[in-house]
Amino acid sequence: MALTRRQRASCGRGADLVLFLSLVLCSDPATCIEVTTPAEINTVQGEMVTLSCQFTSTHRPTSQISIDWSYRAQSEGPSQVFFHFYSVAYPPPEGHFKGRVQWHGDPARGDASVRLLNASLHDNGTYTCAVRNPPDFQGPPSNTVLNVGLKKASVRFSDVAVLLCFVLLPSSLIAVVLLARMLCPCCSPRSKSSQLGHHSPIEVIDGEEMHTFSKECECHQPPSKRKPAACCQMYIKDSDEELHRHLEKHQKQLVAESHC
Repeated sequence: MALTRRQRASCGRGADLVLFLSLVLCSDPATCIEVTTPAEINTVQGEMVTLSCQFTSTHRPTSQISIDWSYRAQSEGPSQVFFHFYSVAYPPPEGHFKGRVQWHGDPARGDASVRLLNASLHDNGTYTCAVRNPPDFQGPPSNTVLNVGLKKASVRFSDVAVLLCFVLLPSSLIAVVLLARMLCPCCSPRSKSSQLGHHSPIEVIDGEEMHTFSKECECHQPPSKRKPAACCQMYIKDSDEELHRHLEKHQKQLVAESHC
């Protein structure tokens, strides 16, 4: 009886030792999968964002590995699994993430990442990545917070836009200048030169007006105040000669009549 009791006690101690060793091995980080994700990811509305998830396992990933992505909204509602991977990717067939989740991981390299297309403000929340790789023990999942903001207005110039800017801007300026000259003749250089070089018969500049006024004054002055000109002296000389000739002719006529 005493021997039996001793055997039972030794067996109990052995079972306790096995249970203790199993618990120690389970809690050993070397035999559990470690999952890591960024604490926070920031993006803008309409962009594609990568939900990164890395894991380490003591055993090489096999076809038995499984990966789950779940989402919990900012309103602190229940967490919902929206993506599952088991040998192949199983994107969400319905719901908010339908058609917007792509598998972007590589289990052989310890990558369990996914991509979220066309991010919206309704995607803000907490995303959880969980990895199982038997026979390793499953480690605690990792969480990342996604913040989606409004897209800021920005101007991006491509090569085509820059080329069009350099071509269209000078041509538009030239067109504006030509149009201004057509609509406003005074802006034309030809009109300015014609105004400076030619005058209408009615227009009189200051110098010409003064010169014309001086001529009119000379013409209206009395003969006593005018200065004798050379042409007037020649006219007087011609008049004296004609008078002398007329007298000689008259004398000859009188002589001829007397003889008669």
